[in-house]
Amino acid sequence: MFQKKTTQSRQATIDTMSASTFSVFGGDIVVKGDVAATADLHIDGRIEGDITCAALVQGVGSEVVGEIRADSARLAGTVRGTITVSALVIVKTAHIHGDVHYDTLTIEQGASVDGRFAQRSTISAPIEVEGESQFLLGN
Repeated sequence: MFQKKTTQSRQATIDTMSASTFSVFGGDIVVKGDVAATADLHIDGRIEGDITCAALVQGVGSEVVGEIRADSARLAGTVRGTITVSALVIVKTAHIHGDVHYDTLTIEQGASVDGRFAQRSTISAPIEVEGESQFLLGN
């Protein structure tokens, strides 16, 4: 009787842990090659390759040279490449060099973006963005 309840409790803990799985690339890590994960990623190092994941959190001192594809992303470092994300947050420390395709977008004042923004539903008509912190959103 008590054993069954304990086994169910352990299984619930294991299920919860596997549902919240994430991987961390520390600040001393340099990856040369594509990164694909079903888990969420936190990157503080440098990635030279494309990234595909569920959710991405990029640290302030990190750099990604390649394409980013994710359901959600919070970018705080440097990105050199195309970004395609459903929900995107670009914080004030971010430096983006490339086109950005999004469904929802939040940009903190002070972020630097050198590229074009295009809402994914209207990718055929991207909006040009030049210079620092100059953002034109809408049609």
